[in-house]
Amino acid sequence: MDTFSAMTDEELVVSYACGNNAAFDVLLERYKQSLYTYILFTVRHNGLAEDIFQDTFIKAITTIKQGRYTETGRFKAWLMRIAHNLMIDYFRQKKNENTISNDDYDLDLWNSSSLGEDTVEVELVRTEVLSDVKKLVACLPDAQREVLEMRYYKDLSFKEIADRTGVSINTALGRMRYAILNMRRMAEENKMIFTLD
Repeated sequence: MDTFSAMTDEELVVSYACGNNAAFDVLLERYKQSLYTYILFTVRHNGLAEDIFQDTFIKAITTIKQGRYTETGRFKAWLMRIAHNLMIDYFRQKKNENTISNDDYDLDLWNSSSLGEDTVEVELVRTEVLSDVKKLVACLPDAQREVLEMRYYKDLSFKEIADRTGVSINTALGRMRYAILNMRRMAEENKMIFTLD
């Protein structure tokens, strides 16, 4: 670990991209406090700050592993920008949820087919998609399935997942990432399509 501590951010990113998970642990340790403080200062809610913090690192992990990281020499700024964009998305969504007015539209918003019940076809597709997703989840290794179910079905934060499973947050994040990658791979191999439209 001491070897990694002396490495630059860029060297750590390259090492992590090559499969050395300990390199990412150093990056996480290096920036977790300043990143979390920045997010908490902006959103002013512990639970929301934790979620955005975790989502920031999931996005960073995914981008690096997919070979799409290009911010040479600016890892911390790149992380902050990811968090900033996630916060903007959150606040936009909240604003949209709270500002719908029927007066803003020529159409009657409350007399819309989108608010009615779905057609039989849409309901059948939804049922089939959910069934396929459950099959994929069932095929995951136990550790990955456990983290995925806790995150998406029980809505637990990665800190809560780490506490309950007795692993580090980074391990929980890694298991989630591998679960999603494995599900994506299995879906492609089985030519599954997950759309409801």
